Amino acid sequence: MVSVRQFVASMAKTFYVTTAIDYTNSPPHIGHAYEKVLADVIARYHRLKGEKVFFLTGVDQHGQKVQQSAAKAGVPAAQFVKGITQKFVDLWRKLDVQYDEWAETTSDRHKRVVQGILRRLFDAGQIYKDKQAGYYSVRQEQFLTDKERGPDGEFGSEWGQVEFREEENYYFKLNQHKEWLLRYIDNRRDAVIPDFRQTELRNAVERLTGDLCISRPKSRLDWGIELPFDKDFVNYVWFDALTNYISFAGYDPSLSTFDSEPLIFRDKWPALQIIGKDILVPAHGIYWLIMLHAIGFPDAQMPQLLVHGWWNLGGAKMSKSTGNIIDPFVLIDKYGADALRYYLISAIVTGNDADFREGFLVAEYNHALANTLGNLANRTLNMIHRFRHGTIKSIGLTALAKSEVRSHLQTWSDAELKDGQTFYREKFADFRPSNALSAPLARALACNALVEISAPWNLAKDKQQEELLDAVLYHLAESLRIIAIWISPVLPKAAHGIFDQLNWKMELSGKEERFRLDDAKWGGLPDGHVVGKPVPLFPRIEL
Repeated sequence: MVSVRQFVASMAKTFYVTTAIDYTNSPPHIGHAYEKVLADVIARYHRLKGEKVFFLTGVDQHGQKVQQSAAKAGVPAAQFVKGITQKFVDLWRKLDVQYDEWAETTSDRHKRVVQGILRRLFDAGQIYKDKQAGYYSVRQEQFLTDKERGPDGEFGSEWGQVEFREEENYYFKLNQHKEWLLRYIDNRRDAVIPDFRQTELRNAVERLTGDLCISRPKSRLDWGIELPFDKDFVNYVWFDALTNYISFAGYDPSLSTFDSEPLIFRDKWPALQIIGKDILVPAHGIYWLIMLHAIGFPDAQMPQLLVHGWWNLGGAKMSKSTGNIIDPFVLIDKYGADALRYYLISAIVTGNDADFREGFLVAEYNHALANTLGNLANRTLNMIHRFRHGTIKSIGLTALAKSEVRSHLQTWSDAELKDGQTFYREKFADFRPSNALSAPLARALACNALVEISAPWNLAKDKQQEELLDAVLYHLAESLRIIAIWISPVLPKAAHGIFDQLNWKMELSGKEERFRLDDAKWGGLPDGHVVGKPVPLFPRIEL
């Protein structure tokens, strides 16, 4: 007899992708939008492959900055974060970001896990109380050392108001795990992607000294999760925000080993965590991995960190303090969600920085979507209705006379399709959706070239060319079907639009399971299939 544990273990694990949760001290900007769209695209790709997926995102709602902003606004902190949280929820809805679980660090579910972990580490002697005196950055909410001083011996403007403080707090024995983390990084080459970020992390770990302050006295910060072993202190960010990755996935801190965790959690973990380059060191690459190690997570269960770059503006990092922030709501209202999703994914290589240019967004949309893909869909369906009353015929290519057109058709339906599919899969496996997008775009460009080469309007005038005309029209329609599958992770609404106009899988219209990567093979549309009427998918943007 097969046990329940053995049966579940034999099933395919759930692909778990999560992003850094967004801090609710201010509304979302284009950087937030990019990270969530990237995660959504990766999650959709894995669903496209037929995998179970768990996609988590959410908001970090505690902290001194939130408490100060709420006081300035004259409202309770809980009310303040509720308003900011709603802006994030609204943006993800507008951008068609479909997550499976939403994390809010004020939830009771999350608090129980955080306090359970803190209690466990405190009882194990991993957390201790100590007094610290030194210079404190009010803006960054941390004590500073001489390393943060500039050449002139002063603390730079990036630290904001700096004041001398003497304060008692609780500390986590971070430095005790330094050698373990170095060994882990050396033994796993893909712990951090891209690889130059892993080198950056290792160099930072080498410089690690001291332990981690994890509390704030309630006398100056009461907007946080109370320490389970001292009611006069609240947990400070690290064991709060970072713990969301496991607290909302079903982790139970009361269990002694990872193997004893509930199946609902072990089915998902470890996760692919998508984060910005500014929070790799020290938060996720050092604090988070050591925290997991300290509570008993084995090396094989450490999350993989996918680190993306920044969207800059005019060569400079976007910043609220300088006012150079791009509002994604404005862009969506102006150009549509598909245009923004396409630009955010196509114009940046994962891991690198890019400069945001609204003119490039328009140019890319017009070239790739309006002029290439949208034009192909419109002219294909128009010709099928004009020359064949909306019906396509699947014609065997071997029966056609040899010609440039036949050669083009034969190549795409055989070798080029397989090469395109392989390329598409490989680029997604390398977390490079911008490169993967070149496969459907190249096919759309080739199909538009085929229209010019074959001139269906001339073929329609020659009775002896009827089979060639049917082969060309089928080739275009079938190519559109495959293109729709390939673009569905990035442009889900457009992919549904193509399938709707092809009159294909209408019973699943609007549902993500309509698209399967295994269906991206030649011959899906049957002989005699009737297509729908064209509706413009990507109206050209005129400035």
